[in-house]
Amino acid sequence: MDVRKPRWSSASYLLYLGAFTILSASGAAYAYLASQYGDAAFVGWTLLMLAVLLAIAGWLRRGGPWVAAGLFAYLSVSAFGTFVGALFTWWGWGGESGSAGPFRGWHWVAWLLIVIVLAASVAALRAYRFPLLVLTIALFAWFLVTDVVSGGGSWSAVVTLFIGIAYFFVALAVDRVYGFWMHVVSGLLVGGALIYWWHSSTADWWLVVLSSVLFIAIGVSAARSSWTVIGSLGLLAAAVHFSIDWASGGRFGLPTKGWVPIVVGA
Repeated sequence: MDVRKPRWSSASYLLYLGAFTILSASGAAYAYLASQYGDAAFVGWTLLMLAVLLAIAGWLRRGGPWVAAGLFAYLSVSAFGTFVGALFTWWGWGGESGSAGPFRGWHWVAWLLIVIVLAASVAALRAYRFPLLVLTIALFAWFLVTDVVSGGGSWSAVVTLFIGIAYFFVALAVDRVYGFWMHVVSGLLVGGALIYWWHSSTADWWLVVLSSVLFIAIGVSAARSSWTVIGSLGLLAAAVHFSIDWASGGRFGLPTKGWVPIVVGA
């Protein structure tokens, strides 16, 4: 069966807006419930919210709009991860050591939680064939691998860069609808790694300019707008940096020109 592609329309926009509003409201609800109840009771609340979302997703899958069904499947995966995390907390599982940064130390419980959520995301993707679930899979897989094999800093950036490049080739090989989110995550990972290294000197920002042009070229050759968008954002960031440098006298050694960033922004 071919993978269906969500189409931009007023209806689909409202569905996505509603789903992410529910996601935000759920996060606020979880925070409130966790502060008001003990660990065991919080597990019960998360299970209730998971059951409601799963019931709605299943009902929509049988006869409702497929985009709405896919969005509730996406919300269900998020609720499932919260439920499992609440269970771990109730059981007293910590499992973190030396957590001075997101990739430092050994996070056994977090890794187990990510693996479980990844399995749930893959199962939901097979059942609902909704492309947005690829975003969760790609991001969680990146975080898991990077956290396991690196300890933060430049080494994490190197791992991120290679994962981003690998995602690019995966995106070219898979279905174009699934490949959309793989391309998005690939571009963000590669771009993020480069910005991590190149954000200080003038030479760094010229490298950002060259990389941004390359991103746009990739977007054109691969017919993927996400690379073009990320490349254009890189060019804009470099332009803002150079304009502020010029306006303040900065490294260019020119008189202060406060109007330059305004002109660049316009």
